[in-house]
Amino acid sequence: MERRNFIGLSIAGFGLGIVAPTLALATSEKQVKGSSDIYYTKEDAGRWSAKVATHLPNIDIKKTGEKTTVRVVTPHEMKGYEHYIVKHVLLDSNHKFLEEHLFDPTKDATAISTFTLQNYSGKLYVLSMCNKHDLWLNEVEV
Repeated sequence: MERRNFIGLSIAGFGLGIVAPTLALATSEKQVKGSSDIYYTKEDAGRWSAKVATHLPNIDIKKTGEKTTVRVVTPHEMKGYEHYIVKHVLLDSNHKFLEEHLFDPTKDATAISTFTLQNYSGKLYVLSMCNKHDLWLNEVEV
């Protein structure tokens, strides 16, 4: 074998040895996490299917004139920094950030947040982030 061919094949083999396991890992993670790969929903809870009841944010909407009050409750225990809901995030119909509420697990006994919106209509998305069981998405029509 010519020296150039040997060096070229060695480099190609080394590169394949790095890339192939990475691609295999990425494929297996997609199969585990579900179709969204970023968040979980009631319909697509992936590996956390047993956690839907305590991790999916519940959304209550009250509309008074032009004011909309959004109350979000995630029925999840708050065990200090060991296991808790980190935050709730409110997104508009175009998935643009509106507001967020961060929780302090040493002070907050429950994951409840309230947001007030003016002149809002359309879909509203709420994210609830658990420090152990990832990000959860729910939606409501205002």
